[in-house]
Amino acid sequence: MRNHHGDDTAQVRAARAEDVPAVKAVTDAAYHPYIERIGVVPQPMEADHAADVAAGRVFVTGEPVVGLVVVEAFPGHLFLDSIAVHPRAHGTGVGRRLLHFVDARARDLGLGEIRLYTNAMMWENQKIYPKYGYEVVARRVDGPYDRVHYRKRLD
Repeated sequence: MRNHHGDDTAQVRAARAEDVPAVKAVTDAAYHPYIERIGVVPQPMEADHAADVAAGRVFVTGEPVVGLVVVEAFPGHLFLDSIAVHPRAHGTGVGRRLLHFVDARARDLGLGEIRLYTNAMMWENQKIYPKYGYEVVARRVDGPYDRVHYRKRLD
């Protein structure tokens, strides 16, 4: 496992149509454990994966795919819509590789900030994001979702 993320992000590629079943499978595996905890199906599980892939918003890593991010560019920031790592790949650096890729993607697009939100009940995530330079900006309830919003400013 190479640590320098310049090499690392080379292992992340744009998802293709044939990756859609894997994108769904990894997303479902990653988010399924939270259904019982938060009492609602996490939004990424209900996404239109085929549409997201077709729109160029999905990037995957691993052969077979073990992790992915869904990102969308907005004026001034890149929105990290979803990050999913298959449970069998936990602890192998996949999440770190994907978060470094998101930074690189934002820079490539000339965007100085990344934004994301996570469910307040997904407390594992709230330990991870600050380690990568994300700061909490708000906590908002949006329908059935209680969300913690983060941003990261890029140098």
